[in-house]
Amino acid sequence: MEPWGRLLETLDADGFALTDVPVLVAEECAELIAGFDDPARFRSTVDMAAHRFGEGTYRYFRYPLPPAVAALRQAAYPALAVLANRWADRLGVEGYPDRLADLLDRCHAAGQTRPTPLVLRYQPGGWNALHQDLYGEVCFPLQLTVALGRPGVDFTGGESVFVEQRPRAQSRASVVTVPAGHAVVFATNHRPVAGARGAYRATMRHGVSAVRSGTRVTLGVIFHDAA
Repeated sequence: MEPWGRLLETLDADGFALTDVPVLVAEECAELIAGFDDPARFRSTVDMAAHRFGEGTYRYFRYPLPPAVAALRQAAYPALAVLANRWADRLGVEGYPDRLADLLDRCHAAGQTRPTPLVLRYQPGGWNALHQDLYGEVCFPLQLTVALGRPGVDFTGGESVFVEQRPRAQSRASVVTVPAGHAVVFATNHRPVAGARGAYRATMRHGVSAVRSGTRVTLGVIFHDAA
């Protein structure tokens, strides 16, 4: 379960949490950075500016995923599913399978068969607009981003940004710097927040602040597949 189990309390309270130990070693990070320029690894490439998503490029892996990505997705899911089911219970919605394979079966039955893990690369001036990674009817409520480069060394700026919207209240923004190899785990679309009449959905979106210098490369791990 480690390091995932240790962050569930913070994740539950804030909607995002940073791992206190790396989830990928330096060699795995370097291999994923180098592999960005190999089109054979990917099913599609997106120029963010062309779609007004921001400034940068991201590429979705094809199946089979690279071993490090597949192992990370598999290792993180069971502990995160525990919290996902707590959230589902509070909100009175359908829960999630204990195994990633069963979640993917649910995705495939709904016509969602395309892998969603991706690598994102930003040059100076690059940024990512606030958004949610929803790819179909089936959506797992948690996902993660791993920093493949070293903030303050390989790039400056490019912080992870999270904005939570609550009914009849101002939005709350949080900014996180993710160390190389570490992951920030966060709510995909919304999370339950205790209110006077029980839990309600607080909508969350995420993005990336402008990169000031260098090249920022990250791995995104989303658990549901895409339509």
